[in-house]
Amino acid sequence: MAEINLVEAVNQALGHALAHDPRVVLLGEDIGVNGGVFRATAGLQARFGAERVIDTPLAESGIAGAAIGMAAMGLAPVAEIQFTGFIYPAIDHIINHAGRLRHRTRGRLSCPMVLRSPYGAGIHAPEHHSESPEAMFAHIPGIRVVIPSTPARAYGLLLAAMRDPDPVVFLEPTRLYRLFREEVPDNGEALPLDTCFTLRDGDDITLVSWGAMLQETQAAADLLLDEGIAAAVIDVATLKPLDMDTILESVARTGRCVIVHEAPRSAGFGAEIAANLADAGLYSLAAPVQRVTGYDTVVPMARLEYTYLPSVARIADAARKAMAA
Repeated sequence: MAEINLVEAVNQALGHALAHDPRVVLLGEDIGVNGGVFRATAGLQARFGAERVIDTPLAESGIAGAAIGMAAMGLAPVAEIQFTGFIYPAIDHIINHAGRLRHRTRGRLSCPMVLRSPYGAGIHAPEHHSESPEAMFAHIPGIRVVIPSTPARAYGLLLAAMRDPDPVVFLEPTRLYRLFREEVPDNGEALPLDTCFTLRDGDDITLVSWGAMLQETQAAADLLLDEGIAAAVIDVATLKPLDMDTILESVARTGRCVIVHEAPRSAGFGAEIAANLADAGLYSLAAPVQRVTGYDTVVPMARLEYTYLPSVARIADAARKAMAA
């Protein structure tokens, strides 16, 4: 079995869905003839035709609105926003229509759509190409928020998202698109949504992260292990609804927690996890919860980009601080 990277896994999942579910249609800017700016949809229009893989105008609001209409009428659209920094014109539709359609129609209609977008910093892109707005989407009632961290999880979670009867915002870490490869069988098997994945066990401290930051988080866990600190590592994967039980079970064992994300610190999704730990796991905590995050600034240009992103050293230092408390 050939090894593929994350963007190829996305392409493989989309191709499988198009081949096996006639309701699935793709729409977005340059996704057809050109195969998408990151080639996530390369070759799909040639295989399935321009009626299934639709090139749209440069109009994010129109893309989202059209996808919602398609979903309400029985299709299963997958809309691509070319860069997450361009997603804001679509938010009106996501909040007011996609997230509320089931409620507004008292269950008569649902909105089985997926809104895909490359997401996050780390590729030396200019402003508007490096956003991390996951907390904003997680705040919207009726919306699932999913962020894969490996090719296999991208494949399985995207299949699950496309089969879900309600809207899913699927954020694909751009930094991981071509970072590494692994074997991903094209067997159509979905992974569970609303579930955290425990990537490694440890009894001393729990490290919680998602998306591209799991690279640094796992490297920090390796560094800590060399110092005699055994860290559990949890991939949140689905931010909304949040599988808090897995995190609470780990913290009940370790007594300490570090939460890592590249989005700005203020009102970042790590604060939601920390608040849940305070609500339901306070008596398990032997030290204050630590957060290692991006800064409350726009992501800087290439020279300072990796100063902005949480580093292995920052994560390890936060873990040592928790261990010393």
